[in-house]
Amino acid sequence: MRVSTLAIGAGLLLAVSAIAAPAQTEGREYRLLATNRTSTMEEEMNEAAAVGFRVNAVMGGETSFGGSEAIVIMSRIPNDSSADGRYQYKLLATNRTSTMQEEMQEAGDAGFEYVGQTVFNSTFGGQEVAVVLERDVEEELGEYEYLLLATKRTSTMQEELQEAGENNFSLVGMTVHGTTFGGNEVVAILRRSRGQ
Repeated sequence: MRVSTLAIGAGLLLAVSAIAAPAQTEGREYRLLATNRTSTMEEEMNEAAAVGFRVNAVMGGETSFGGSEAIVIMSRIPNDSSADGRYQYKLLATNRTSTMQEEMQEAGDAGFEYVGQTVFNSTFGGQEVAVVLERDVEEELGEYEYLLLATKRTSTMQEELQEAGENNFSLVGMTVHGTTFGGNEVVAILRRSRGQ
């Protein structure tokens, strides 16, 4: 009788501990997107976002078999549908930094936030600066003002950054690349909340 009571007690203890134990997480699932045509990358990012993936990193460079590619790594938590279709992405790419400021501001006005930037040699565009922006469609649109600084002289960049900082702009990213007209430039992207 005593043995069966102990066995029942042990069984109840195991059952209670199984209920109280936190659920095991399933880790993360990753998706790597790579292309030498920026025109297709935005579409691929949004297709992945529709099933819950979010951008983690962006980089451009030479790969062994793909040549010069833009690479984006996205991830999601498996079996969690809460992010499905929640995020939208915009990829801006240009070999003329003078046009990027206007495009970034249009995206900022639509609620897109800076995620990352890189430089790579595209198939048709030559060496391009590529900027990835993200928008949460379930959140109220947060509008940002963007400022793009591009110069061949680091001493000039110091002065421009200081002035931008005094006007409440925060640095979000930087690259160095060769432009069609400007030669090798330092490109810094800054932003501030509208109204600051």
